[in-house]
Amino acid sequence: MSHIIHRSLRQTPPIAASASGITMFDTAGNAYLDASGGAAVSSLGHGHPDVIAAMHRQIDRCAYAHTAFFTTEVAEELAERLIARAPSGIDAVYLVSGGSEAMETALKLARQYFVEGGETRRSVFIARRQSYHGNTLGALAVGGNEWRRKPFAPLLMDVPRVAPCYEYRDRAARQSVDDYTAALLDELETAIMAAGPERVIGFVAEPVVGATGGAIPPTPGYFKGVREICDRHGILFIADEVMCGMGRTGTMFAIEQDGVAPDIITVAKGLGAGYQPVGAVLAQGAIVDRLRHGSGSFLHGHTYIGHPVAAAAALAVQQVIERDNLLEQVQKRGATLRRMLGDVFGKHEHVGDIRGRGLFVGIELVQDRASKEPFAPACRVHAAIKQEAMARGLMVYPMGGTIDGQRGDHILLAPPFIVTAHELSEIVTRLEEAVNAALKI
Repeated sequence: MSHIIHRSLRQTPPIAASASGITMFDTAGNAYLDASGGAAVSSLGHGHPDVIAAMHRQIDRCAYAHTAFFTTEVAEELAERLIARAPSGIDAVYLVSGGSEAMETALKLARQYFVEGGETRRSVFIARRQSYHGNTLGALAVGGNEWRRKPFAPLLMDVPRVAPCYEYRDRAARQSVDDYTAALLDELETAIMAAGPERVIGFVAEPVVGATGGAIPPTPGYFKGVREICDRHGILFIADEVMCGMGRTGTMFAIEQDGVAPDIITVAKGLGAGYQPVGAVLAQGAIVDRLRHGSGSFLHGHTYIGHPVAAAAALAVQQVIERDNLLEQVQKRGATLRRMLGDVFGKHEHVGDIRGRGLFVGIELVQDRASKEPFAPACRVHAAIKQEAMARGLMVYPMGGTIDGQRGDHILLAPPFIVTAHELSEIVTRLEEAVNAALKI
């Protein structure tokens, strides 16, 4: 019996033995195509020699340095590279160990920014329903993933919520895209006024919704409208790119495609591509300048922030992405994947929507295609698909509760940027078999 508290306490998962490229192998000799990058993490696949070499070099030089005493050249270089590619005005980086930690850091940085400016009444964050921002208490509080939140609700701060930008489900048949977008923005403005603009710290949103919704992109103009509303009320816009960022959607930052510069951006997952636990918070220079000229410090910190080996891995990942033109590859392979999925699932009786950007694609499953009626939650369609996919040597990221935390099922695909067209074809073939077996078609 395993002494590890696994995600499921009723079964022990297969033991990973090795991995190479986009394939993982267990100790029983089974091979699995990693079509989800774990959880949209493994952007370069497994065993990339350049990243491994960079980690070895850093371990030989200096494996750990506490940031209360030192910085390191590799951390400084990583920060410089991230800023060089970040949206306008982003000028500061805080390195952390993962996505939830990045979100906690962002929330505290945003709060301290207003405290340093004498606006101590600002204590409210506004977020969206059907969102996910992490599993620590602050991140869980701003997130709108209801089944994750429910057991811990009494411990969480109150967060007003507005509707997600979920066009497939929520735009009425005769409603134009522009009118739908305007209604969402009106709802956000109303929520700000109800909370009191002078009390609101920021609005938190994923540019492309990840695990909770299944690669849901925004409508045109949505985030430009968000930016205008936040500016009007002096509120910070915090873009959570932990899952959708770092090239996953075909641009280094997902929000680039919406022509908007947030005040704070959180990244993780693809930043280090799984080679080390690493994340980062990127902030507008004006935010950090206020702290610099006020108290002189950010009242936050963890033991492993700015870890040199994690920074070395992340830096190497970003260098490989640039050197090998992998952002262009993501765009091309993403278009190929969408085409292949459309050929197989475009008229499938139980597939309602295929959506996403780049190599970040979601498939929403429905009981009835015409009415968009979901499967009953008790059917656990997403779990059945995962089981059937694993049996066929395929790793995908299915999730339930797509619509409201209880109803709805989707599959998230996020293969490594190095995936070939042949591998994509094999992924789609195995996925079709898994879906049909799960639904007993």
